[in-house]
Amino acid sequence: FTVRITCLGTGTSHGIPVMGCTCSVCRSQDPRNNRWRSSVLIELAEGTYVIDTPQEFRLQVLRANVNTLNGVFYTHAHADHILGIDDLRVFSRHQKLPIYGDTNTLKRISRTFGYMFSDRVQGSGVPNLLLHDMEHAPVEIGSLHASCVPVYHGSERISGFRLGPFAYVTDCSRIPRQSMDALKGLEVLILGALRYKKHPTHFSIHEALEVLEILRPRMAYLTHLCHDIDHAVLESALPQGTAPAYDGLTIDL
Repeated sequence: FTVRITCLGTGTSHGIPVMGCTCSVCRSQDPRNNRWRSSVLIELAEGTYVIDTPQEFRLQVLRANVNTLNGVFYTHAHADHILGIDDLRVFSRHQKLPIYGDTNTLKRISRTFGYMFSDRVQGSGVPNLLLHDMEHAPVEIGSLHASCVPVYHGSERISGFRLGPFAYVTDCSRIPRQSMDALKGLEVLILGALRYKKHPTHFSIHEALEVLEILRPRMAYLTHLCHDIDHAVLESALPQGTAPAYDGLTIDL
């Protein structure tokens, strides 16, 4: 393979099962209904990268047997996408670890975790991170051309990412026309689709399918799924070329 994508987590901000919930999905014995919060691993011959570091990031890395990390992309600075950031200290002991994102996301991360970006105290165990604003400056990640794809999470402008033939767009309720153009011609698209009912800040299943009908990637996977979604039920209802993502799903390009 040239690129291997692994879904480290495919759930919404609560994770599945949801604490205190006794619905059929939260009690399901199907392991595909057990969803940690959303993140993906990208493995290239030249390096290993992740998109977002949720609360379960340490557990995700251990489960996926990730031993090195060369960079992290951040879609936005909400809790379920950034709160595992402190565990990056393991991967930045010997040199700065680049973290990539749009201008606003990096500002919010540096403000939320100010102790990481102020004067470092020797022996304090603080991640050694290098902010890399790629909002207007795409970067080369190994053999892939990587660029931000602006999308809207409700009224908030955040980022999806396109890396060569692959794109990852989660927590999204609207994609501007220019970004739709940037997402055409994909081999694989992982797209957020929270639930069946409409939501003010996330695509519903139906809305995500409308987007896919326009973009027509070779294969699409739906992620950031809440506990309204039973994997097997959704899988049986989706058109050919579209499937629900699940924790541990591996895609080779």
